[in-house]
Amino acid sequence: MTDAASTAPPTSLPSQFSGGPGCRAREVLDLVANKWSLGVVDTLGAGPKRFTELKRSIEGISQRMLTVTVRALERDGILTRTVYSVMPPNVTYELTTMGKTLLDATRPVIQWSLENIPAIDAARTEFDSRANRTP
Repeated sequence: MTDAASTAPPTSLPSQFSGGPGCRAREVLDLVANKWSLGVVDTLGAGPKRFTELKRSIEGISQRMLTVTVRALERDGILTRTVYSVMPPNVTYELTTMGKTLLDATRPVIQWSLENIPAIDAARTEFDSRANRTP
């Protein structure tokens, strides 16, 4: 006879994830799972970039949102900001070791989304056509 713990699927999340407002895993996921953070991390996966290079590489991000995003990622140790004292000042951003592990963890999700865009678009179209029909 087996107990419940040994029959749980090995991929189940620890109970801390489904906790209340103080759940630390959710707090971290809120930061890294937004579209701008993942865009910055993915872009920096190719190597260090200047702010303007990041902005050009991430379609649709405003300067303010990029500033907020890189500051949050720097605060959490995902990237580093290096200021070079030249004229004009030069600042580059680069993934930390932890940031690289985040990139490794999220690349499969990004790849999955790219591969499934056509199926998701088709599902949305089909759902919307059903939702717009009057009973």
